[in-house]
Amino acid sequence: MIALFDTLVQGLLLGGLYTLTASGLSLAFGVMRLVNVAHGDFMVLAAYFALAVMQTLGASPLPALCIVLPVMAAAGYVGQRFILNRTLGRDILPPLLVTFGFSLIVQNALLEVFSADSQRLQAGNVVSAGIALTPEISVGVFPLITFACALGVVGGLQWLFARTALGRAFRATSDDAEIVQLMGVEPRHVFALAMALASAAVGLAGVLFGMSTTFDPAIGPAHLIYAFEAVIIGGMGSFRGTLAGALLLGLAQAVGLRLDPGWGVLCGHAAFLLVLLFRPAGLFPKTRDR
Repeated sequence: MIALFDTLVQGLLLGGLYTLTASGLSLAFGVMRLVNVAHGDFMVLAAYFALAVMQTLGASPLPALCIVLPVMAAAGYVGQRFILNRTLGRDILPPLLVTFGFSLIVQNALLEVFSADSQRLQAGNVVSAGIALTPEISVGVFPLITFACALGVVGGLQWLFARTALGRAFRATSDDAEIVQLMGVEPRHVFALAMALASAAVGLAGVLFGMSTTFDPAIGPAHLIYAFEAVIIGGMGSFRGTLAGALLLGLAQAVGLRLDPGWGVLCGHAAFLLVLLFRPAGLFPKTRDR
């Protein structure tokens, strides 16, 4: 029973990190129907950017995060406004090709600047600190912080889409970008704002990921797969679904690791395939949250 409880707790906490990784991808698809192939590489880029800020300023990850988030948001706005908006349409191939090009550029640029050596953001004792739930089970403080951030991001996006004028603009522009122009809304600006939010979420995920484990320039595609699986399990474009899908993926991987150290990723993929088999549209099939 203790082993089962520990597995559930560790799986949920792992799902919190996957939620952060997948929330930006879910946002981009929900508003723009954009599948960003470079999503995982942007997360790694944020981690390396935080590393560069920390080394240059001698700062800790928290001040670095205050720099990384606005820069990532600004980069997302510019990239969407001046590049990706030109590729949007009924054909999904152009944005796929462009974001794939972004992926290659980011990977090779990071490899050139930082080499292939693994890096980690040094965050001090917070990463190793733990809270004892029982004499046999303890929970890390940092995974709890990550989980709380994941809930905050999902809750914030849910509130934004449901309760604010910007959220209504996102939903309306997603429905019909031509009609909203008659109401004085500029679709290209709205799409760019959506990508800015998605990029800020990716930046947060990248910094927290870099604090929790090592990273290198080639690790982005693996985390892109996890993000895709979480989004598809939950239902494309649904923030609550993304949270549920990420938690399910984390639980499946935790169970696999408990059974055998080599089965973690395999069990996660198996859970993804089972959901596709019985619920092809995902657990919460929507294109966006209302």
